[in-house]
Amino acid sequence: MKRKNKKGSRRSFLKKSAIASSFYIVPRHVLGGVGYLAPSDQLGLAAIGAGGKGRSDIKNASVDGTERVVALCDVDFSGSAAASVEAFPKAKLYADYREMLDKEKDIDAVTISTPDHVHAPAAVYAMQRGKHVYVQKPMTHNIREARILTEMARDQKVVSQMGNQGGSNPLLGMVQKWVDSGVLGKISKVQVWTNRPVWPQGFAFPTADPSAKPEALDWNLWLGPSPTIPYTPEIHPFNWRGWWNYGTGALGDVGCHLIDIPFRTLGLKYPNDAECSIGSVYTQMWNADYHPEGCPPSSFITLHFDATDKSKSPIEMTWSDGGIRPAHPEIIPADADIGGNNSANGVLIIGEKGIISTNINDSSPLMPKLYLSDGTTEFGPETEPNDIPEYGHHRKWVAACKAGFGSAEHKALTSSFDYAGPMTETVLMGNLAIRSYLLRRENNMGKVEFFGRRKLLWDGDNMRITNLEEANQFVTRTYREGWEV
Repeated sequence: MKRKNKKGSRRSFLKKSAIASSFYIVPRHVLGGVGYLAPSDQLGLAAIGAGGKGRSDIKNASVDGTERVVALCDVDFSGSAAASVEAFPKAKLYADYREMLDKEKDIDAVTISTPDHVHAPAAVYAMQRGKHVYVQKPMTHNIREARILTEMARDQKVVSQMGNQGGSNPLLGMVQKWVDSGVLGKISKVQVWTNRPVWPQGFAFPTADPSAKPEALDWNLWLGPSPTIPYTPEIHPFNWRGWWNYGTGALGDVGCHLIDIPFRTLGLKYPNDAECSIGSVYTQMWNADYHPEGCPPSSFITLHFDATDKSKSPIEMTWSDGGIRPAHPEIIPADADIGGNNSANGVLIIGEKGIISTNINDSSPLMPKLYLSDGTTEFGPETEPNDIPEYGHHRKWVAACKAGFGSAEHKALTSSFDYAGPMTETVLMGNLAIRSYLLRRENNMGKVEFFGRRKLLWDGDNMRITNLEEANQFVTRTYREGWEV
């Protein structure tokens, strides 16, 4: 493990001291028993967001107590984060990650498992201080943040990993083998879908109720970079996902699991364009409800990609959420699910000679299936042995942190920011298209027109929509003072 410290790592210091003193060093296992690890051999970990998903993230990163959890940060330790306090009783507790990172000098790496809007501010603050980072999916709240984190991880030489744990699923190798073998022939289309949202979404922003705020909750810190508003119980602790100031909708929730499969196996890069339509709700005749502050009840996105070494030809990818799924391909038996169980979530990689069908790539069984036009089929297992939590996604990151930036362990990570950044940008392009679709203004006839309902042309290298300037506001966001990225 490499640390940014003029005096070198604790391990290096111990080695130099032993040589200088010529003292005989008693083997560590004699001092501490079999399996004992000295503090100098442990990674100093901290959690930013210790409840909800943060609870399993810091637990898995600790590798059954092999690593040392130095501190826990959460805006409310009276909720689900209390379980992390119980699991790591020696960890110091903080509400503000900035205070934690400034005070605790033994932190080598952090897990970041906050709502989406705090991912980038927390990761930037940590990386600026030389800390390795594990950031939950989506890596960031917007495209600009993803690019910043990707470049900063390289510049600061920190080991990074995004929490799309399915990227470490060994069964992805089966999908990769089918793609690389060429059995599908020319691959030109990918269809991705989900039953999300499974939380309230598509209506007016809920009413604030400051009297309902949990006493232990620091609401100001929870808001982070978002505008100051009174406590609103309907968006805490989970239903923030459907509101743009905090969440990234269905795409942010599972896009980094589903889109990861074709993005990875086909070697895709930035899309060339994005086009969308959304489901509407009518509570009065002829006038669709309009709530641009939140995600719609459903959406359909189309993205186009250039050919790559793996895809060999341009790719059209479609995404649909809200329970809308593609038509059942004729090549797949009518009574068979497509994607996962009940066809609720899935990916179809479609070639001229066949189709690959998979489930969502989180901790659900991947269920890879190959159907060829000549009747050939090959199926992966319906259930997966998963003795190591989340396919070892956290453990591999911990091992890479110890080995150091640029090590073989680091290069072997499946979702370091070099990969996860561009993939996250692609996921978030769908949200840019959705928000642009909702742009409207009054024309010179006094009528409201939706002027963003077009195919948006994307310059990925420069992070710009080239044919609708107003859409570029969604490449980034407005930050509350003190929380800028």
